[in-house]
Amino acid sequence: MSIFKSLALGTATLVATAGFAAAETNLRLSDVLPEGNFMVENARTFADAVSEATDGEVTITVNAAGSLGFKGPDQLGAVRDGLVDMADINISQQVGSNPLFGAEGVPFLVSSMEDLKAYHEVLRPEFEALFEQHNQKLLYMVPSPAQYVYLKVEVDSIDDFEGIPVRGADKNTVDIISSIGMDGVVMPWGELLPALASGRVDGVATSATSGVDGRFWEFLDYIYATNHTWGSNAVTINMDTWNSISEEDRAAIENVAAELEPSFWEVSRESDLQSIRTMEAEGMTMVPLSDELMDEIGARAKTVQDAFFERVPAAKPIADAFIQSKTDG
Repeated sequence: MSIFKSLALGTATLVATAGFAAAETNLRLSDVLPEGNFMVENARTFADAVSEATDGEVTITVNAAGSLGFKGPDQLGAVRDGLVDMADINISQQVGSNPLFGAEGVPFLVSSMEDLKAYHEVLRPEFEALFEQHNQKLLYMVPSPAQYVYLKVEVDSIDDFEGIPVRGADKNTVDIISSIGMDGVVMPWGELLPALASGRVDGVATSATSGVDGRFWEFLDYIYATNHTWGSNAVTINMDTWNSISEEDRAAIENVAAELEPSFWEVSRESDLQSIRTMEAEGMTMVPLSDELMDEIGARAKTVQDAFFERVPAAKPIADAFIQSKTDG
């Protein structure tokens, strides 16, 4: 005789059948990114590996393209409140819940993926604690590739950026591009393509993979490798759901996450290179930025870095620890 226990609205259902040692757990994972995005593919790879590692006792269904009705900034609250079991969360979009979620995006603090790995050594425990405060467990983190600015016009000097309306995914990115002279606009991904089509924005600050997802060549012509900030996605699980899973299966899930995360980073790196090749093949032009112009951009963005640490003082010792680790290394 089966016993059904509902854990939360729309969340996992555990089916326990007499005579069986373990219950099957079916989980829904919310992802706002479109089908084909490497983050979505990573999540599906993770789901397949979890099913195998738990002998099918834990299954994860990845729901991409916002099909569960949540936008990027909603994801943290959706998992927290049990509206969905799991989510692939753009961390920096959660600054409204806690500004420390923006600590990864301090302008020009991190210069490469290797740097980012070192930064995560001190930053990740802080993020784990933040997610736990929001009733969820962080399973793995994957960075977006290097950041670019995409525009309709070619620029040669800092003044050429002046007044161009450019979309950023979060306040930190918008502050950076605004400091350079552009008119930054915070906008979820789901609103971006209509805004480009209507002319509400004439540029975007984001990764190359997102440029391909959005078919930016239909709206924009030039790519600028500003590499102004970094950001990661985190896959998390509702803590009540997590605690309902057997200890053995929890251990298996954690092992899968730890084993796959490094390969997911490499997927991100390769996705960046392939996406640039795709956009160039579609007619977009990568415009080199001179050292002089990059110095000017960095100098202007320094004010954003200072303002960030003033607004989020808890981030300063984390950044200082990272800088010290580079010096010690």
